[in-house]
Amino acid sequence: MSTENALLTILIEKINNDTLVLPTLPEIAVKVRKAADDPDVNLMEMADVIGQDPALAARMIKISNSAFLGRTIKVSTLNQAVTRIGLRQIKNIATAMAMEQLFVSQNDLVKTYLDNSWQKTLEVASSAIALLQIYIKKNKHTSLNIDTITLAALVYNIGVLPILTEAERHPEVFATPAFLALAIKKLAGKIGGSIMRAWGFPDDFVEVAQSWSNPNYHPKNPCYVDFIRIGAIEEGILKVANKDEMLGNYIEKGMLTSIAMLQEDDYLTVRNDVKTVFA
Repeated sequence: MSTENALLTILIEKINNDTLVLPTLPEIAVKVRKAADDPDVNLMEMADVIGQDPALAARMIKISNSAFLGRTIKVSTLNQAVTRIGLRQIKNIATAMAMEQLFVSQNDLVKTYLDNSWQKTLEVASSAIALLQIYIKKNKHTSLNIDTITLAALVYNIGVLPILTEAERHPEVFATPAFLALAIKKLAGKIGGSIMRAWGFPDDFVEVAQSWSNPNYHPKNPCYVDFIRIGAIEEGILKVANKDEMLGNYIEKGMLTSIAMLQEDDYLTVRNDVKTVFA
């Protein structure tokens, strides 16, 4: 058995035995989600929770003033920002913003992987959110919503983290480009689903993390996985045998008007507006 296969076997055994160390949700995200789930919480109390993290507070104000929310009148305080965004959306946006805190490492190779992974995640998220915004305008009765995909698109590839954590803990054997690429391809989806369950996220998030790169997963109706897949295909992250054929499936499902849509100004403008929120 090759070293790579042996290490892969170790990871699989840890997954099956529930001994693989999963990342924990950043503390500020836990606090915001707990507050948002409290039926008695008010916007002022939520602003106090977010205010405990100056960086998150600044991002919330930025988001509230962004084209992403379609606002033209600027706000300057956290209380105003929280009021504008609303409790439900704050829960997912705050969690999404906190995700960046997890993508850090002291190992140079692992750090490179984490940095690249996070930047690719932002690109895919920008595409997926923009596509769903456009889709919702034409399909107003869809159950899909921007709140959910805002977070789902930023955690879709969360399964890479435990793999890279193992590489950092044992760099002499794990931290090689060949092994990391193989392990991520084979295991990231299954691990991602486990993380979403461990964090207590709804099934939509488990489905996204677990199935976005699974070539055998073909949902009949448009879902969050589809929009994330389009973004991943567009960015070259999800490799497919026939890109045009794959994207053609999404034209049939009514999610794209044409393949050329991904190069049109209307889509690119919305995508850029979304990306500025996370940049």
